[in-house]
Amino acid sequence: GQVPVEVSQEIIDALELAVKAGDWTGGKFDVTFGALAGLWKFDAQNQDDKIPDPAEVARRLPLVDYQALELNPQRRTAFLQRPGMSAHLGGIGKGYAVDRVAEILHKAGLRDFLIQFGGDLYVSGLRDGRPWTLGIRDPRGPADPTFAAVALSDATFSTSGDYDRFFMADGRRYHHILDPDTGEPARGARSVTIVAKTGAVADALSTGVFVMGPDAGMALVERLPDVDALIVTDRNQVLISSG
Repeated sequence: GQVPVEVSQEIIDALELAVKAGDWTGGKFDVTFGALAGLWKFDAQNQDDKIPDPAEVARRLPLVDYQALELNPQRRTAFLQRPGMSAHLGGIGKGYAVDRVAEILHKAGLRDFLIQFGGDLYVSGLRDGRPWTLGIRDPRGPADPTFAAVALSDATFSTSGDYDRFFMADGRRYHHILDPDTGEPARGARSVTIVAKTGAVADALSTGVFVMGPDAGMALVERLPDVDALIVTDRNQVLISSG
């Protein structure tokens, strides 16, 4: 809310894609959700299983607005128009990092490899002469078994779900994927897996589609080139894109 801040080229690149993801999802992916940080506590080290004061959530919501982020790629600056706003790369940063690591390994002459940062993966080439087989976790099952698999080569794969960082209160699940319009955990999906050409796109869309909800989210996926999805709804239905 004061002056533009000089940032690295990597930050500019990630923020530009984050703004594009905001446009794709009608603002449901919002890189300025950082204004809500600290209200909800889902990490094991500071989880308190408390629902934040709705008045405080409402007070901060006007500070969540990715369209108030101004980028100047030539000067490599970023500016948030209002005091109290905060950009947070949690929804896109791991995917961006996957892309950069893949670039480094390809330049080093490697062909067949897998990169995994949490729920974000990239597979290059083949494994034992065949495409890599990646499993999708059952969002209500044990941690290890998978309920679906996809064979991929030279592609990225990102899953967002409500089952790793959450708490239960009064029989309701509260998880870390927040709807920027309400400041509360998004409803409608249990997990979203996105397959795309780049990790940053897959990472951002797995979050954005989760928040959009199964129907609107799948409609977006079908409109975007080189993007596919598997969505598990909150009714345990499995939706699979045409690709």
